[in-house]
Amino acid sequence: MAHNGETAHHTDTQRLEAFSDGVFAIAITLLIIEIGVPHVEAEGSLTQALLDLWPSYVGYVVSFLTIGVMWVNHHHMFKDIDRCDHTLLVLNMLLLLGIAFVPFPTAVVAEYVREGRHELEAALTYGGTFVVIAIVFDAFWLYASRDRRLIDPHVSDARLRSRTLRYLPGPLLYAVALPLAFVSPWITLGWYAALAVFWLLPLNE
Repeated sequence: MAHNGETAHHTDTQRLEAFSDGVFAIAITLLIIEIGVPHVEAEGSLTQALLDLWPSYVGYVVSFLTIGVMWVNHHHMFKDIDRCDHTLLVLNMLLLLGIAFVPFPTAVVAEYVREGRHELEAALTYGGTFVVIAIVFDAFWLYASRDRRLIDPHVSDARLRSRTLRYLPGPLLYAVALPLAFVSPWITLGWYAALAVFWLLPLNE
């Protein structure tokens, strides 16, 4: 019976991971769909129209990297988590809610930065989305790891501390970029790109 229970736990996490992978993949795919094909009149220049979409390309790259690094870390968490319960499923659902929403603020910030109006509101919407996602991400990990609630018994305390210290500053680091948007939305986007690159660095496993 103990063996069956362990198998059931393992199956639960596999289903959660498979569903999560699907949502991450769809969100990343929607990023490129949001850019759209430019419509050019016969006398217009397609090259120029494509170049004019550069804010959309920037938004696509930053959001792709950010979603990608969240997927990587979500994957790494499940090297340590070996079972799930109802609360973890709900927290995971909230995390995916935020991930699936990312293509919308990405399109908003690209559109209004390109038009040169309402850039501040667009950048704050974009940044605020990442702050909320980072808060839920931390809540997900802290819930699973607190008192080793859902952690594989073979995982060391040192590894858990290392992972927690890496994830915990996330909401604050994303929030730092919000006041920077009052200076320039491009500073905000640059900051998020830098964070994505930083979190892509390998964690000692």
